[in-house]
Amino acid sequence: MRTVIRRFALAIILVFLHSQASGDEAIFPKQRILVVVGAEGQEEYGQMFRKWVDQWRYAADAAQAHLQVIGESVDDTADREQIAAALRRQSKDGSDLFWLVLIGHGTYDGNSAKFNLRGVDVTAEELAEWLAPIQSPTVVINCASSSGPFLNQLSADGRIVITATRSGYELNFARFGQFIAGATTDPQADLDKDDQVSLLEAYLTACRRVEEFYEEDARLATEHALLDDNGDGLGTPASWFRGLRATQRAKEGAELDGVRAHQAHLVASDREARMPVELRKRRDALELELEAIREQKPKLDEEEYYSQLESLMLKLATVYQSAEADSEAPENGQTDTPAESSD
Repeated sequence: MRTVIRRFALAIILVFLHSQASGDEAIFPKQRILVVVGAEGQEEYGQMFRKWVDQWRYAADAAQAHLQVIGESVDDTADREQIAAALRRQSKDGSDLFWLVLIGHGTYDGNSAKFNLRGVDVTAEELAEWLAPIQSPTVVINCASSSGPFLNQLSADGRIVITATRSGYELNFARFGQFIAGATTDPQADLDKDDQVSLLEAYLTACRRVEEFYEEDARLATEHALLDDNGDGLGTPASWFRGLRATQRAKEGAELDGVRAHQAHLVASDREARMPVELRKRRDALELELEAIREQKPKLDEEEYYSQLESLMLKLATVYQSAEADSEAPENGQTDTPAESSD
């Protein structure tokens, strides 16, 4: 009976968490997006790449994020230097969330993967070196063919990496970039119906649409995207997810990805945008603890498992209560009580 009551209490807490609203002033952290367009090769690919860039422009406008695009200028020799310079600036200026999106072709020689630029290409190893000084939470999306090795090289704590392919040997033109940008602002990609699309939801939606593209064209899929958000460099394919949780286990027993990617949003809901940054960080940390406990469920006594779960859920509820209290606090120390008359 105690377990039944506890489960009921947890359900009530969950309803409470999703029902909370915040204040009137949007304070969602600033975001910066760097989109790099590589060598097009053929004009038909160039046309596609330009459409994909336009989708990111639309998404950046919706998010009120700063956007920089490299690879569209007439000068086709300075792209590599511009990328390195932009990443150096990011390491100095910082932002609350930094997005690096690579649109183009890739190659792999069995040892090193490259993203093809106009001019000298950039290798996965070089890009990892350029990204290393950046302290901001970072999202890297490589939409190119042969991009799988970039995941292994770029994986790090505080970084979410998505590649269009699972290995360097998926050499054919990748369509993933056609779907990922649009998914970040598509209401249909909001799988949990919380009025915002997380990076995980965009990833799963884009993967599904890539799969549908090949099925409708009666072609064998030549690309299989991967997501890494826990820094282990392994990655998780979309096929391992049921809903928003990865359920299939790696043979090595590695931690599954997805929780951190579900905490990242390019365009946040009003409720998310109005939550103070520090409370949002606290909420995200508690969610990671919650997931860790869920992972330990098979090893824990049922009573202990639900006790730990309940404790974390109550802490989460407190975070949302604090957010609501902050949003309702009068500005500049003012109150709704009128001042007493001096008469």
